[in-house]
Amino acid sequence: MNTRFDRVVEDNAWCPGCGNFSILSHLKEALDEMGLDPLQSVVVSGIGQAAKTPQYLRVNMFNGLHGRALPVAQGVKVSNPSLTVIAEGGDGDMYGEGGNHFMSAIRRNSDIINIVHNKMVYGLTKGQASPTSQRGFKTPVQSEGVHVEPFNPIATAISLDASLVIRTFSGNKEHCKAMLKIAIEHKGYVLIDIFQPCVTFNKINTFKWFKENVYLLPSEYDPTDKVKAFEKSLESHPFPLGVIYKSPQKVVLEDALREESQIGDRALYLHEVDYKRLSEEMDKYI
Repeated sequence: MNTRFDRVVEDNAWCPGCGNFSILSHLKEALDEMGLDPLQSVVVSGIGQAAKTPQYLRVNMFNGLHGRALPVAQGVKVSNPSLTVIAEGGDGDMYGEGGNHFMSAIRRNSDIINIVHNKMVYGLTKGQASPTSQRGFKTPVQSEGVHVEPFNPIATAISLDASLVIRTFSGNKEHCKAMLKIAIEHKGYVLIDIFQPCVTFNKINTFKWFKENVYLLPSEYDPTDKVKAFEKSLESHPFPLGVIYKSPQKVVLEDALREESQIGDRALYLHEVDYKRLSEEMDKYI
């Protein structure tokens, strides 16, 4: 399917069969079908195979340091709240190197979409265990198998009262696209954790494994019940997919900053810079 978000790329660094291809395709279609403008969309990433995603999209992009996508994405959104801002990366990038930023972003509740490609292994750095690797998973580094419990991003996000918490699977196109659309439409911080296979470095958690170890939440499930949502977050083998938690209306960071600073509805980047005042403030720290 051709979309307005397609970008001509001569070379792609992903392995044939990588789940990143599916996520890229689902995201392009979701953005296009929602009628969003590529020039008003920004995708920020750090380091990793998943973090290469914005390089293959026709959007404004920022590719920065390992684990540092979220603070940049928040800065972009604060500067221009009219933009659609996505922070994208893998389970190592977002939950490992970027773990502290992950928790801070939830607490601040900036209006951004945090897409995490969860393949339960590091892909770019050649297959060591990631924060979400399952116990017993053997790698060239963890040769005797991972001995610690995997990090649970869903439970962590719910415990911090994230505005919206979603999990889906790259191999279920319709569900993944539907969840991406819900995430994009939501105002406030959204975690959308996407299971995906790594065909080169994870021979355990394959496409078949994920397909057999997930289930869709029933239509009668109530994501606003925090206690039940937390219980769902602890389920594994199979893991629940869908909107797992939706917090009651929370104050969004950009709205709070506008009210506190009295800058009004004009985007921050449109305001004139008072260089004299800026210089005086900077002098205080010299």
